[in-house]
Amino acid sequence: MEFIDNLPPMDLMRSEKMTFVQLIIPVESAHRAVSYLGELGLLQFRDLNADKSPFQRTFVNQVKRCGEMARKLRFFKDQVSKAGLISSARPDLQPDIELEELEIQLSEHEHELLEMNSNSEKLRQTYNELLEFKMVLQKASGFLVSSKSHAVVEERELDETAYSKDRYVETASLLEQEMGPGPSNQSGLRFISGIICKSKALRFERMLFRATRGNMLFNQATADEHIMDPVSTEMIEKTVFVVFFSGEQAKTKILKICEAFGANCYPVPEDMTKQRQITREVLARLSELEATLDAGIRHRNKALSSIGFHLMKWMNMVRREKAVYDTLNMLNFDVTKKCLVGEGWCPIFAKAQIQEALQRATFDSNSQVGIIFHVMDAVESPPTYFRTNRFTNAFQEIVDAYGVARYQEANPAVYTVITFPFLFAVMFGDWGHGICLLLGALVLIARESKLSSQKLGSFMEMLFGGRYVLLLMSIFSIYCGLIYNEFFSVPYHIFGGSAYKCRDATCSNSNTVGLIKYQDTYPFGVDPSWRGSRSELPFLNSLKMKMSILLGVTQMNLGIVLSYFNARFFGSSLDIRYQFVPQVIFLNSLFGYLSLLIIIKWCTGSQADLYHVMIYMFLSPTDNLGENQLFWGQRPLQIILLLLALIAVPWMLFPKPFILKKLHSERFQGRAYGILGTSEMDLEVEPDSSRQHHEEFNFSEIFVHQMIHSIEFVLGAVSNTASYLRLWALSLAHSELSTVFYEKVLLLAWGYNNFVIRMVGLAVFAFATAFILLMMETLSAFLHALRLHWVEFQNKFYHGDGYKFRPFSFASLIDDED
Repeated sequence: MEFIDNLPPMDLMRSEKMTFVQLIIPVESAHRAVSYLGELGLLQFRDLNADKSPFQRTFVNQVKRCGEMARKLRFFKDQVSKAGLISSARPDLQPDIELEELEIQLSEHEHELLEMNSNSEKLRQTYNELLEFKMVLQKASGFLVSSKSHAVVEERELDETAYSKDRYVETASLLEQEMGPGPSNQSGLRFISGIICKSKALRFERMLFRATRGNMLFNQATADEHIMDPVSTEMIEKTVFVVFFSGEQAKTKILKICEAFGANCYPVPEDMTKQRQITREVLARLSELEATLDAGIRHRNKALSSIGFHLMKWMNMVRREKAVYDTLNMLNFDVTKKCLVGEGWCPIFAKAQIQEALQRATFDSNSQVGIIFHVMDAVESPPTYFRTNRFTNAFQEIVDAYGVARYQEANPAVYTVITFPFLFAVMFGDWGHGICLLLGALVLIARESKLSSQKLGSFMEMLFGGRYVLLLMSIFSIYCGLIYNEFFSVPYHIFGGSAYKCRDATCSNSNTVGLIKYQDTYPFGVDPSWRGSRSELPFLNSLKMKMSILLGVTQMNLGIVLSYFNARFFGSSLDIRYQFVPQVIFLNSLFGYLSLLIIIKWCTGSQADLYHVMIYMFLSPTDNLGENQLFWGQRPLQIILLLLALIAVPWMLFPKPFILKKLHSERFQGRAYGILGTSEMDLEVEPDSSRQHHEEFNFSEIFVHQMIHSIEFVLGAVSNTASYLRLWALSLAHSELSTVFYEKVLLLAWGYNNFVIRMVGLAVFAFATAFILLMMETLSAFLHALRLHWVEFQNKFYHGDGYKFRPFSFASLIDDED
C-alpha cells in the first residue's frame, strides 16, 4: 500500500485540487482586476447577488450601455455584409481607446450611416418612380395608339349597320356608346395608366372587372426592367397596365383599388408630342439620379469599409467590457461601499498566478490599497477541472457526456483513451476498412490548423473534434483486422503459409470433409484457410464469443478496482470492506471462473462443454463432471465459489447500513465529539456560513439505497457480461456484410466478360463499402462501444454527479460567440 501511496499523481486520474477563495477589491481597481482575471481564465466567480434581479444590480447602467453598443455593432456588421464587404480580421494598428470614446464614435457612425441609408432610400424611391414612369410612358403610348385606330374602324362599322336599327342604343356596349356619333356622355371615355407587381396583376384585373361590372377595358404588358425594392433590395418584376373606363364613379373605384393593391398610377398625355417631351425629361432626370446614387453608394461603402476595418476589435472590446461588468455584478459591496467582495473557486496551482494578476491590477490602477486574496472554507463541493490537451479533450468529452466527474473521483477518461477505440476495433476489425479510416483521420489532423479557424457544419465539426479518437479507432481496427485476417473480408497469407492443406491434389472435399494440419500453427491471427471451410462460422463464433466474455470481465474488474481506489482516496473503509470486497468475490466467483475455464480450454484443447459446466454448477454442484472436467479439483472449487457468491450478496446488503447507524448514534451520544467538531462558535454562526451542516440520518433511506445498489450489482453482473457479447455480434455482422458485398457484388460482376457490368459492380461495391461499412457500421460500433463504457464499465465506480469548472475567461467568450 505504501508503494501505491508513493506513486506520483496522474494529471487526468483525478481532477485538479480546488480551493475556495475570497477577494476584497477596492472600487478604483475592481474593473482592471476583473479584466486581468478574465485574461488569465482560472477563477470561477460565485454569484453573491443571486437573489437580486438584473435591474437591481450595481453596474446595471454599464451593462445597458455595453448592450446598446453591441446592438450598434451588430447593425454595422449587418450593413457591411449586405454591402458585400468583408470585415478585416487583421490586427488593428489603431491605439486602444476608452469605452466612452468608443461609445461616442459608435453613435456618430450610426447617425451618419442611418442618414446615408435614409437619403439613399429616398433617392432610390424617386429613381424607381421615374423608372416606372418611363416604362408606363413606353407601354401605355402603344395602348393609346392601338385604341385610337380601333375606334376609327368601329365608327365606320357602326355608321353602316348599327345605327340603322332603332333599339341598338339600348343594347350597345359602353365603349361603343362612348365612341359612336350622336349625343355622348358628359363624362366621356377616360383611362388610368400605372404599374403593379406581376404577381398581383391577375387578382387586380378580376377586382377591377367586378367593381365596374365589366364596364372597363384592361390592357397590360410586362415591364422591360425589374425594379429594386429600396427596403429589401430585391428585384421585383412588374406589369404596366392601362384601364379604359367611363364616369367619375368608376374612376373613384379604380383609384381606390389601385391604392389597395399597391399599384402606382402615372398620368400619360394623349398627345404624342407631349409624351415625347415628358419622356425626354424623365430620361434626363434618371441619368442625373443614377450618378447621384452611384456617388452615394461609393461614399457609403467607403464609410462601411472604414468601420469594417475596426469592427472585430470593437466587438471583442465591447464583449469583454460587458463580461467584466456582468462579473462585477456578481460581487457585493462591503459596508463602507469602498470595496467589492467576491468569492469563487480556483485550482490550487493557479493561486500564485491569480495573486500576481491582482498585484498588477493594483499597480496599474494606482490604487493606494492592495487587493486582499485569502482562502476560505466552503459548504458545497468544489467544481471539477481536468487539464486536457487537443488529444485527450475528445475522450474527456465522451465521459462528460454521461456525467461530469464528482470532485476528485477517479476519471474514466484515462482508461477510455485505450479501451474505447480498442472495443470499437473488436467490433469493426478489418484492416482494409481500418486503413480507410486512418487516411480520413490523417487528413483531418494534417489540415488541423486550417479547419480549426473555419466555420464547419455540425457533422464536420463533430468529426473534426473527434479526429484523434478516429485515429486510434483506425489503428486498433487495423490491429484487430490483422488478428481476424480480414482485408475487405478477404484473408491474406501475411505472416507465412497456412498450417493446413487439402487431403489430396484435387482439393475437392475441402469444404465437406475438411483440411489436415501439416505444419506449425499460423503465427499471428486467424489462419487464412479457415475462410470458406465447413467449420469457419462455428470456429470464429466460438473465438469471438469467448474473447468478448474475457474482455468484458476484465473491464468490469477494472471498474471495481477503480472503486477501491476511490474509496481509499476518500478514506471510506466501509466501502472497501462491505462493497469492494464482496463485489470482487461475487463477480469473479461466477464470471471470473468462466473466464478461467475459457483460458484453460484454449490452452489444453479440451472438448468440455462450458455451457453444461456453468448451468450444472448451480443446478447440481455436487454431481460428477465426467468428460466436462478441465482440471483436478474442479468440483470442490465450484462448490466453494458458489458458496462465496451466495455469501457476497448479504455481505453487500446488510453490514454497511447498520454500521452507519451505529456510528451516527455514537456521535450524538457524546462518544465522538472530535468527529463532529462542534464548538460554541459553531452555535453562533450565520445560516449561510460556509461551515459544514450535519444532515439528519435516515436509516430506512440508506438501507433502501444499499439494497437497490446490491440488487443492481448482482443482476448487472449477469446482464453486463451478456451485454459484452455485442462485441461478438457486431464483429460477426461486419464480417458477413463485407463478405456479401465482396462475393455477391464484386466477384459476381467480375465473372462477366463485360467492361460496363464490371464497372457497375465496382461502383456498387465502392458505394456499399463507403456508406454502409465505413459510415453506418462505424457509427453503429461507436455507439455500442459508448454504451459499454457508460453502462457496463462506469457504473462500477463512477458517480458522475459533479459540475464543471467554468472560469471567467475572455477566450470562452469568443468560443461562445462562434
